[in-house]
Amino acid sequence: MQFHVILVTGATSGIGRAVAVRLRREGVRVLATGRDQANLASLAAESGAEPLAIDMRDTAAFERVFADNAIDAVVNNAGILATRARFQEIDPADIDGMIDVNLKAPLHVARMALPPMIKRGRGHLVFVGSSAGRWPHPNSSVYGASKAGISLFCDALRSDLLGTGVRVTEIAPGRVETMLYRDAIGPEAAHAELYDGYNSLCPEDIAELIVTVLAAPANVDVSRLEVFPTDQAL
Repeated sequence: MQFHVILVTGATSGIGRAVAVRLRREGVRVLATGRDQANLASLAAESGAEPLAIDMRDTAAFERVFADNAIDAVVNNAGILATRARFQEIDPADIDGMIDVNLKAPLHVARMALPPMIKRGRGHLVFVGSSAGRWPHPNSSVYGASKAGISLFCDALRSDLLGTGVRVTEIAPGRVETMLYRDAIGPEAAHAELYDGYNSLCPEDIAELIVTVLAAPANVDVSRLEVFPTDQAL
């Protein structure tokens, strides 16, 4: 692994937690952010990741993190699916929340991360997108819009960074068994609709792919990976 200090957002559960644990196995110093202090403490005890209780919308807190640490790479994983509903039925606060956390916050984090990376001539920004940002999903219009924004941003950012040595990767998974849908529709409904009798991707599957792209030679940029369960097609 060519990177020594990596920031992982949304590390309290699911993909973020799996990425933090996997990176620690590589000997990487991991700065793990999230809002759930108990889950962060559990992650720290399990893996040795350094817990940072930060809301994604707290740009001042992230500025302090970047000022105090020479961060080689960022895994922008944090995201929310506040609700699953037809667009005209979505609460305006849920629209703002998903755009703030899923789209605006990763852009602000990337903007903070880039100047020192460019100065050093190396770095890697990984964004966890979604198949919902590439294909329409019912009752997920705002979530899909936020992830589509991330997808196009990755393409544009990679163009802006040509010649700097900084790489950009989007991981766009299909159905992964995480807390995302459980928070939106409840754990029982999520299992009944999405997971029971279905062989979903696991967070550890995505973590393994992220470690692979981070460990690629400096001249190799995996710009996008679309990853689906074997039993899912769009």
